[in-house]
Amino acid sequence: MPDLPASAAEQSRLRLNLQILSIVKFNFATYLTIGLPLAVLPGFVHDSLGYSAFWAGVVISLQYIATLLSRPYAGRYADSWGPKQVVVLGLAGSLMSGVCLLLSALLQQQMLASLALLCLGRVILGIGQSFCGTGTSLWGVAKAGSLHIGRVISWNGIVTYGAMAIGAPLGVALFRHGGLLLLSAVIVAISSLAIMLVLPRAAVKGSRARPLPFRAVLGNVYRYGLLLAMGSAGFGVIATFITLFYHERGWDGAAFALTLFSTAFVGMRLLFPEAINRWGGLRVASVCFLIEAAGLFLVAGAAGPWMAKLGALLTGAGFSLVFPAIGVAAVKTVPQQNQGSALATYTAFMDLSLGITGPLAGLVMNYAGTSQVYLLTGLLVCVALGCTLRMSAQHTAQS
Repeated sequence: MPDLPASAAEQSRLRLNLQILSIVKFNFATYLTIGLPLAVLPGFVHDSLGYSAFWAGVVISLQYIATLLSRPYAGRYADSWGPKQVVVLGLAGSLMSGVCLLLSALLQQQMLASLALLCLGRVILGIGQSFCGTGTSLWGVAKAGSLHIGRVISWNGIVTYGAMAIGAPLGVALFRHGGLLLLSAVIVAISSLAIMLVLPRAAVKGSRARPLPFRAVLGNVYRYGLLLAMGSAGFGVIATFITLFYHERGWDGAAFALTLFSTAFVGMRLLFPEAINRWGGLRVASVCFLIEAAGLFLVAGAAGPWMAKLGALLTGAGFSLVFPAIGVAAVKTVPQQNQGSALATYTAFMDLSLGITGPLAGLVMNYAGTSQVYLLTGLLVCVALGCTLRMSAQHTAQS
């Protein structure tokens, strides 16, 4: 018996998703090149080059700093040049980072030169990350339509976390088989292939309108960015300290808790692709903050590993839609020709949050214990919930 044809609505959603995936796959390539060396570089810097753990941390952190600082430029150039050109530049950054990694491996005996090349490559990679991530989001919106901003951001997040999850273990396997030379060669190959695939695609023209100054864009989106920053703290403390929390309690299974977090994060985006369009970004964000806070409180008060795992699962489920839900509201505060700048500026708040959450939470942990980290972060997410409900009520009253 032949299969019944899918409904027109299902076919339309499938076409839309494929259209978005045809663009965000380039961000997948970028994040794959980020994930591949992530678990390898600290050991290479410390064990092979002989530098301290401090320098190993510097090498990793340079990428995030470069991403944060280059976000506003990525958005501005995406608006004025067009997103395709910015994506190509981002992929070129990934390619150059692979070349720097290759040269660092070849100059391993000259430790200072090798370390300098690693640092240069990480900075270039961070800039490439911000350019490709912002460019693919804006390109996807241009192709799918502004009505589907939330869906584009959601799919971009799915491929981002998917690439990181695949890249880290794959990078370790490549390093074991062929060292840093093989790993860097694979990064160069992935970036080159992505560039060859993106170049023939039709470009989306940039806007010739005068862009808003960065200060004006920041003034429009900072309220939404602060909500994102508070919500991102929950993600930061789970990713950074859940292993130490389990170790402190003498429990096993911290890695599975992280798996549950990631699975819930991706699963929510796949299960509820229409939630933001149907109920509105701020309403969805309110529910998400409530779920995320409940998860963090469960971890803080966990009497057993199963309770902590449930907390990690709820935290991942809650945080999943926070970024696209609030992001939809943020980009609508500026004219269409400035949406790239708005999205990049908004995203920078998450970069900043993840950058400061670790040190601040570490101080709290040293003086008050790991449980208090999750308790205080849960309260911070409750503050975000209260602010979101207030903003949602204001939007309803104005409409």
